Amino acid sequence: FLLIDDHFHTLSEPGRKRDFTPLPWSQYFETMEDILPFCSVKHSFTPLYTFRIYSSGSHGPVLMLLHGGGHSALSWAVFTSVICSRINCRVVAMDLRGHGDTKVKNPDDLSAETMAKDIGKVVEALYGENPPPIMIIGHSMGGAIAVHTAAANHVPSLLGLCVIDVVEGTAMDALNSMQNFLRSRPKTFKSVENAIEWSVKSGQIRNVESARVSMVGQVKKCEEPLSSPGVSRSISEGIIEEEEEDEEGGESNHKRKKEDDQEIKKECLYTWRIELSKTEKYWEGWFKGLSSLFLTCSVPKLLLLAGVDRLDKDLTIGQMQGKFQMQVLPQCGHAVHEDAPEKVADALATFMVRHKFTEFKEGFPW
Repeated sequence: FLLIDDHFHTLSEPGRKRDFTPLPWSQYFETMEDILPFCSVKHSFTPLYTFRIYSSGSHGPVLMLLHGGGHSALSWAVFTSVICSRINCRVVAMDLRGHGDTKVKNPDDLSAETMAKDIGKVVEALYGENPPPIMIIGHSMGGAIAVHTAAANHVPSLLGLCVIDVVEGTAMDALNSMQNFLRSRPKTFKSVENAIEWSVKSGQIRNVESARVSMVGQVKKCEEPLSSPGVSRSISEGIIEEEEEDEEGGESNHKRKKEDDQEIKKECLYTWRIELSKTEKYWEGWFKGLSSLFLTCSVPKLLLLAGVDRLDKDLTIGQMQGKFQMQVLPQCGHAVHEDAPEKVADALATFMVRHKFTEFKEGFPW
């Protein structure tokens, strides 16, 4: 879901202002649609929910991409464009319940069991009774849900499993400090650009391009009035300001700041789409027993980690016994697939070709 990363150091070129404007989903995915799994009620079909999905590719195995807690399908945008250039595949990235633009009847039910069932329902809605070969790839919370989905056999055509930077031992240890971390985040932002800038400068996402498309799925316009205490304290916390030389002197700078503050009050603020602190009761259920569950999945498995220190005892033994393939991608934060989409795509492409799940694209210089 979210791991606190101590290894981040802000890197910026002096004198150069970076572009934090949002990028559209259509630059990375071919289609966007809302899937409606149906439920039969008294012989009529009533849609209880819609799941937002983004897709690319027309042939080859399906890569079902599951994002981490608080993120959305858009966190896979840059990775999708890279993997589709490497191998023959189809990509389906979905907003999990309570996240992004997915709308469900009980968005607060984020139990591993419910979310795993959601994956099965979306696969059935997309492909009917004869789904194509599917590889599930999940990051953090999404990685845990991928394992639960595979273990419960919700995807009968499952080809393989890839879990990115989630290990039971590390995740369980991190839960104690998670509420403090969530409290330390800004509650609101004055704009989407402001949110993107914060995500990069705080180290949550180290890849500016990915942040520019991904953060759009993490924040939404505030519904509460601007006068509420939770919103009014927000703006100054929302960003780590870059120091700029003020040619006009301190007095005019102070005056401009006052004008900016007044301008902010007129603007609509942005806040997080999901209050992760309220999902605490489900955290343990996502991660407890995850290592043994992962090892019992019979399909070929790939574990991608940001650091070898994240391995726990069960996985260390399993890895020594050759029960799964593991790769460590250094110089990454927790959002490995956002920070280093090319490295993740290369690792996954090699894994899938080695297992004869697909082939490299013609002309790809491998």
